[in-house]
Amino acid sequence: MSYKRGNMPWRVFTPRSSKSCRKWTILFLMMALAGCAARPGPQTLDPVASNPQGIKSIIIFAATDRSPTEAKPSVLGDGRGNLTYEQFTMQPVGMATRGKEDATALSRESDPSKDFITTGRRQLDKASFEQSIDRMRKADEMIAVFVHGYNTSYQEAVFRLAQLSTDARVVPVLFSWPSMADFRGYVADRDATTYARDDLVRLLIMLSRSRPSGRIAVVGHSMGGWLVMEALRQLRLEGRDDVIARLQVGLASPDIDIDVFRRQAAVVGRLSPPLTVLISKDDRALAVSSRLAGGKPRLGLASGDDPQIQEIAHQSGAQIIDISTLPAGDVFNHDRFVVFASRYAAAAQRDGSVGGARQAGVFLLDTTGRILSLPFEGTARIIAGSQ
Repeated sequence: MSYKRGNMPWRVFTPRSSKSCRKWTILFLMMALAGCAARPGPQTLDPVASNPQGIKSIIIFAATDRSPTEAKPSVLGDGRGNLTYEQFTMQPVGMATRGKEDATALSRESDPSKDFITTGRRQLDKASFEQSIDRMRKADEMIAVFVHGYNTSYQEAVFRLAQLSTDARVVPVLFSWPSMADFRGYVADRDATTYARDDLVRLLIMLSRSRPSGRIAVVGHSMGGWLVMEALRQLRLEGRDDVIARLQVGLASPDIDIDVFRRQAAVVGRLSPPLTVLISKDDRALAVSSRLAGGKPRLGLASGDDPQIQEIAHQSGAQIIDISTLPAGDVFNHDRFVVFASRYAAAAQRDGSVGGARQAGVFLLDTTGRILSLPFEGTARIIAGSQ
């Protein structure tokens, strides 16, 4: 209810609206407190002496359009620059040495920046970046590109990819765009992803050219999911169907307006293997994102039993998986994809299936982690019957 006093509308807060206001105040306070918590500084990427103890190191390749800081060129912040390339050697310590057989504990109890140390770092030019990836990749391994989300520093992205790559038979490649790494920088981060779109396209073209066969996995988390979809859209509009045909794409908790995703997917078209989208109906980070976007619903915040989501799966040919039952490692329920990836990445790498699912449709995880499907054909019949 609202009244006008002169030309100014005045909002009268009912008990219901006051309750809603308190809810959002709490969420924003949670984000502010999380931003004040200890986060890894850029010094964590400075190499230290290794202590092997029979533990295999992880090689991470990174492509970024973050610009170096003037005070210390090795520190990459939120400045925007040209694509540069690096190679990191990361050694697991602590929880990470347990591998992915205890993925739930790894997600709940660990901080990636405390579970790995940097034992090597070197800058690469474009040619040596391509050559190094080609030398690292074995015949049965795919290249896996990870695109991080909003409010993420360069070092946080490197450590997250190291965590995701534990025991994985992939060549991990990070694409890091110039996020402010500040929860107050949502709009600036959205602009930064637009700035980085062309560079991600260039990276995907480069990787497909350097190795003319084999799959290239591309995973975008949160706002990085929007960036991945925009890159795919641009590749399609540029007629680079050859590049898209090589890609196996996943969106984890995508921070994408649902209507925008419909438009993006219409241009990109159906992918093979199908595009995989991980959603959680209780993702608090995306709830805040939706609030900042004027209440527009986000794709990653949807529920698997929402008819709109079933329709999107039918139209886009995507695998949409509701992972709300998985444990989360943060208070925002925004990082469940870490546990999901540890459980199902091997099957996805082997044959493109996710938990045995090879077709498009909507899928739900039960409390034991089993994937329960509403098959594509069933979804189509439901949609057809509602028309």
